[in-house]
This record gives sequence, structure tokens and C-alpha cells, in this order.
Amino acid sequence: MTAINKTVTPAEGDIFITRIFDAPRQLVFNAWVDVEHLKNWYAPEGCSINFEHINVKNGGTFHSVIRTPTGYVCWCTGTYMEVTPFERIIFTMTNADEQGRPLTAEDAGKDPEWPVETIVTLTFEEIEAGKTKFTLHQTASQEVAKRTGAYQGWEQMLDNLAVLVEQ
Repeated sequence: MTAINKTVTPAEGDIFITRIFDAPRQLVFNAWVDVEHLKNWYAPEGCSINFEHINVKNGGTFHSVIRTPTGYVCWCTGTYMEVTPFERIIFTMTNADEQGRPLTAEDAGKDPEWPVETIVTLTFEEIEAGKTKFTLHQTASQEVAKRTGAYQGWEQMLDNLAVLVEQ
């Protein structure tokens, strides 16, 4: 199956996070596509994640829930627009309910400025043997993300990922 043809043009103020992992590109990439790995790191500190379903391939979908220690739940669905092994993953993230139906940010319990759907682009670049430059771009306001904790959530998850891949 070919990738869904959609161009993602970065906008000023979007979320951008770059990390250098002391791990091979294949290992970092695989941590994003293997559900057993994802379950161990893809949630902010103190939170847990469960995947109702996930199919990481071009055109594949996911439906997940992150639960916080305070009892807040964050349901999300998405579609993998592109999965190019060891190079790039592009997927949508949509606020959802337990049945996977899209919700407005307010109905999902989020800041009203948060978009219903965002596009996340992940790139993996080998910068030298055993080191990976990883870049995350999300089509959401970095200012809103920092105000709501979403940005900090990404940072915490990437810290978790570093622990996993840099062992």
C-alpha cells in the first residue's frame, strides 16, 4: 500500500522538538512501530496508555487512551498517512471518545484552542554510527501546547523513549 498523499507544511508557531538519541536509527524507529515498545514509553510520566487497536502501516489506524493518575482520560484516534521504514512516520491525531468518534477540544476536556485534529511528522536521521537525530513536528500551536502541558507530555515521553533505546 502506498502512502496517503498529503503534504504537511510547517506553520510558524507549530510544535517542533528535536532530540539526539544515543541509539541506532532502526532501534528508535522500531520503538514507534512496535506496540509492545509503545506501551512502555508512549505516555507522560505517571500515566498509562492502552491501545484499543493499532496498525502501524500506510493507511493503518489507531485508537488509544492515556489515563492520568488523577483519573483524567484522553482518547485519541488517528491514521498513519506515511510509514517509511527508518526514515519517517506521518500520522493524524484526533480528539475522540471511547468509541473513536471525533470530539471538539472542549468536549474532550482540552483547551478550546487545541485543534480537533493535528498531523504529527516524525523523522529519523542517522547522524553517525549509533546516533539518531529525531525530529517531531505537530500541527498545533507550541504556545497552546506549553500552556496545556501537551508539549511537556511530548518531552516526558521522549525522555521515556531515550531510557528504552539508550540501554
